[in-house]
Amino acid sequence: MSLAVTIKEAASSAIKELYAIELGADDITLNETKPEFEGDYTIVLFTLVKQLRKSPDALGKEIGDKMVLSEPSLFTAYNVIKGFLNLSIADTYFTIYLQKNSAKGLTGKVTPTGKKVMVEYSSPNTNKPIHLGHLRNNFLGWSVAQILKAAGNEVMKTCIVNDRGIHICKSMIAWELFANGATPESTGIKGDHFVGDYYVKCEWQIRQEAAELSAKVDADDYAAFSDANKQKLIELKELSSAIAGDTDKDKERLKKIEDDKKEIIRAATPLMKRAQQMLVDWEAGKPEVIELWKKMNGWVYKGFDVTYKRIGSDFDKTYYESETYLLGKQTVEEGLAKGVLFRKEDGSVWIDLTAEGLDEKLVLRRDGTSVYITQDLGLAEEKYKAFPYDKSLYVIADEQNYHMKVLRLILQKLGMPYADGIFHLSYGMVELPSGRMKSREGTVVDADDLVDEMVKEAAKKTSEKSKVDEFSEAELNELYETIALGALKFFLLKVDPKKRMVFNPEESIDFHGFTGPFIQYTHARLKSILRKAEVSEQFAIGNMQLETLEKELLLLLEQYNDVLQQAAMEYNPAAIANYIYSVAKVYNSFYTVHSVLKAENEEKKQLRLQLCKLTANVIKEGMGLLGIKVPERM
Repeated sequence: MSLAVTIKEAASSAIKELYAIELGADDITLNETKPEFEGDYTIVLFTLVKQLRKSPDALGKEIGDKMVLSEPSLFTAYNVIKGFLNLSIADTYFTIYLQKNSAKGLTGKVTPTGKKVMVEYSSPNTNKPIHLGHLRNNFLGWSVAQILKAAGNEVMKTCIVNDRGIHICKSMIAWELFANGATPESTGIKGDHFVGDYYVKCEWQIRQEAAELSAKVDADDYAAFSDANKQKLIELKELSSAIAGDTDKDKERLKKIEDDKKEIIRAATPLMKRAQQMLVDWEAGKPEVIELWKKMNGWVYKGFDVTYKRIGSDFDKTYYESETYLLGKQTVEEGLAKGVLFRKEDGSVWIDLTAEGLDEKLVLRRDGTSVYITQDLGLAEEKYKAFPYDKSLYVIADEQNYHMKVLRLILQKLGMPYADGIFHLSYGMVELPSGRMKSREGTVVDADDLVDEMVKEAAKKTSEKSKVDEFSEAELNELYETIALGALKFFLLKVDPKKRMVFNPEESIDFHGFTGPFIQYTHARLKSILRKAEVSEQFAIGNMQLETLEKELLLLLEQYNDVLQQAAMEYNPAAIANYIYSVAKVYNSFYTVHSVLKAENEEKKQLRLQLCKLTANVIKEGMGLLGIKVPERM
């Protein structure tokens, strides 16, 4: 049981004895005492005033007296300030905790919950490499899975690969047109980068063709368009001419008209038509198209495997859109039979969600083909069959908030037993200081290239700060990779997932700031101290009085399991990242003031060595939950 829970239960017991009122531990609001006041933990009294019918000051005195009297070995003193009961915890509580946990390494051990949680993340497309945006997704999904596992849940990590669709066909068409038989092997280019380059080439060619068509449209030449699209373009032109464009509303309407015009023109370019035909041929199972699709996807998967291994991402089960895109049609039929879904006159199937504040949503096209929501309905069923989960987390960017809300609502209306367990772990997009990345324009930052640059920066910063002549070349390469990935992961995970963020590579590798390398360096410093002196596991610390910073550090270390449970409950690795940073920061404050190896006496030396060992263990375990390695030396 953690100290916080122990205090809450002691307060609950005191209230019951004093006032004959039953309050659970969760009814007690407990915070750390603010630095300007004396004490370690603070009970907020205002929440109890109405029920106990006493003033905050009277409650504080009576409850404080009772708690100190009942458990003198835990509470040494208290004070009441403006409705807050500040409690001082006995040093012996912390010294006993230190000796027990330093010797046995009990941090992070929890009772199994019996709950099953599926975490889906990554979701790469086989028309491009994994990029910076994917990295936040991967790191967030992997870390949440590890945190949930550490909190006692049974976890399955899954991935859905988007390996079909018009974007895949664009890469295939471009390879046919421009590659002249080149392969990743013949060019020495990593497979996912190789295929991604052809996607960008295709998009560039489409833009060129669209610009030529746009010029023709401006000249009233509609020869490249069907009669229906010709009429649409003429109507858009007339609408545009009728809008003055002075007000914000006019400007919005003009932008919408221009966007609609661009989409019609893009769809009419020769290359887009060819890509669309290839998609039709793929769905029809045309042998030569399927063969090319398999070959190019094979190149991409080899590339993905290298990147996943490097960044530490893995999955228990991988699903492929090419195998799941037809799923869900049976679910649609069930929905029609139950009256949850309805069919329109053109044969398309919809659901009416206007009562939920949304709108009507298409779930099956009039020709009987699937849309994304159809596939996701079927995949949710498949996932539940494979792993009957209590919770199914979808780690997907906030651009899909609406889609995920619709998916959950449909499944709930269909009465699926797993519907309530679906949770969208929505996260904000990552941008660079230069702005947002765009795959079509080839402005995304590939994960491999980013990690390479981070490794170079790590090498530069490390050589400036540390003595690297003691390392072999292989050890240095491993160290630089560890620091680079630690910096990258920590920077992307220290921010609340819901927030959008700007990633600054140079800022992330700083040995003095709120960064991964600062924590890694702190761990290396701890291990260096421990290598220089032997920790006596049998040494009894006894009733030794703690210095202020010793107690502050122990108070923080004792909270590890509470923070772990909080992070698991909120699906938020940032809680772990911020906590571990606090541990490293407080330890460095302690190290600056107090000597470990030259302590005042042997008792203090052994206490501080055990404190170093426990701190190192907590940092290693906490950073491990973020997927970050901590070096033994730097």
